[in-house]
Amino acid sequence: MTKLEMEELFTVHVKIENSIELKSAEGDSVVMIMFTGHVTGTCFEGFVREGGVDTQIIGKAGGRHSLSARYMLQGQDYTGQACEIYIENNGYIGEVKGDMLFRTSPRIITNSQALSYLNVDALIGEGYPAEGGVDIKIFNVKS
Repeated sequence: MTKLEMEELFTVHVKIENSIELKSAEGDSVVMIMFTGHVTGTCFEGFVREGGVDTQIIGKAGGRHSLSARYMLQGQDYTGQACEIYIENNGYIGEVKGDMLFRTSPRIITNSQALSYLNVDALIGEGYPAEGGVDIKIFNVKS
C-alpha cells in the first residue's frame, strides 16, 4: 500500500463573526457561522472576502455532524500575481485526532494561472482550534 504524502499549501485563519441557529427537538439542528479571516502560506497569501459561511448540520442526538463551508479568498499567489480562490469545504466532525478538530475535502476554483493545478488536484483540509476561530490547513495530496 502506498502512503499518501501531503504538501501544505496554505492556512486559512478563520475569525468567527456571528452565527444563527435552528434547533429542532424532532430532528436535525442547523447552525450557520459567518466568518472572515486571513491566509498565510507558501503558495498564497491574502484574506477571506466578506460572505464566508460554514453551515453545520447536527444530528438529533448529537450524532452525525456535517459541515459545509463556502468562501472566497483574495490575495497574491507565489509569483506575486493578484488572484482569487473560491473554496467549498465539506466534511464531518467526529472523533478528534490529537488537536485536529476535523478533516475535510476542499474543492478549489482559482483564476491564478500559477495555481491552476488546484482546480483538479486532490486536496485535504484539516481544522485546528485557534483564538477567535479555527485554522484550516489545506494540503495537496501526493501519491
